[in-house]
Amino acid sequence: MKSKMLSLLLFFFIAIGATGQEDYKDKRNLKETFVNKQKHEVVKTPEVSSHQGKKPKNIILMIGDGMGTAQIFAAYTANGGRLNITNMPYSGFITTQSSDNYITDSAAGGTALSTGKRTYNGAIAVDENNEPLTTILEYAEQNGLSTGMVSSSAITHATPASFIAHNESRNNYEDIAADFLKTDIDIFIGGGKSFFDERQDNRNLLKELENKNYRIFNSIEEASAVNEAPMAILTASKHNPRWPERGELIPEGTEKAIKVLGKNDKGYFLMVEGSQIDWGGHENNTAYIVEETLDFDRAVGKALELAASDGETLVIVTADHETGGMSIDNGDFKKGEIHAKYTTGGHTGIMVPVFAFGPGAEHFTGVMKNTDIFHKMYQLFGF
Repeated sequence: MKSKMLSLLLFFFIAIGATGQEDYKDKRNLKETFVNKQKHEVVKTPEVSSHQGKKPKNIILMIGDGMGTAQIFAAYTANGGRLNITNMPYSGFITTQSSDNYITDSAAGGTALSTGKRTYNGAIAVDENNEPLTTILEYAEQNGLSTGMVSSSAITHATPASFIAHNESRNNYEDIAADFLKTDIDIFIGGGKSFFDERQDNRNLLKELENKNYRIFNSIEEASAVNEAPMAILTASKHNPRWPERGELIPEGTEKAIKVLGKNDKGYFLMVEGSQIDWGGHENNTAYIVEETLDFDRAVGKALELAASDGETLVIVTADHETGGMSIDNGDFKKGEIHAKYTTGGHTGIMVPVFAFGPGAEHFTGVMKNTDIFHKMYQLFGF
């Protein structure tokens, strides 16, 4: 009897550990109205004719998790009718279905973007037989490019994980963290520190990273004097808090990663995720969605500043899926006010937009599959 009780307790704590990083999906905090009191300036992009027919040296892929057209237009309205995202001259749509479901999750959605293959919900860069799929980040490494990731969630969460790890389940956070040691990623910024140094197997992955010459920091400010790879900036034990509590982590993280990666003359691949647009969608919380989308847009601005100045960088902005079934039933550009309604607390199956600027941007138009994003990046890099 005692043995049975211990087994049940063990199962309970394992289940809590496995799902604790997903508890944002269970919160409902219905808020339908938001007024933005803090508008930001946007980057003016130059004429695009000089980019036509050229291939990029660098690619920055920016994923607004859960960000559909309603989320973007809500932020556009809240910011007075302008966004960095909507200043990008080329646009299209991608369909988001996974291999086993009309409604994708972030793991399968991220895997489609990172590998060019659709897989089952929950899979991290593995196919339907759990065989590893090579990611665009890994191809970049193999070809001598520098690589980086920035996320407002734990860096081991589904979307960033799908670019660097290979696992049958998105919930295996410690295994996903261990996969970072199998790569030579130059810089990664996000939460999730506990999956590296407070592990059930007692491995200290931070020490192992240091043995690979990584410098470990707890904040971007702490790393301000260092712009040499490799480095890890782990900003929270698990997930980072929502904006504005976490500050300008994503815009500043994007800027930091660009500085570090730009030292490689061969070029680089950088993935930036605005994770918590999705979480606001799960909550049906308009303020949460719009604030996170505006924060993500400021990060897009950092990428566009670079791309506009160097003429060698392709910036792609898209999403893995839409969350919340958000619709806008009223708004005011002058007040920055939005009224929204929702059809679900989960994901939806609608197409999501793609925006692009820089060499190769003209390839990201029309209606595509999510897997086409990978194939276009792969071809433009010339791998």
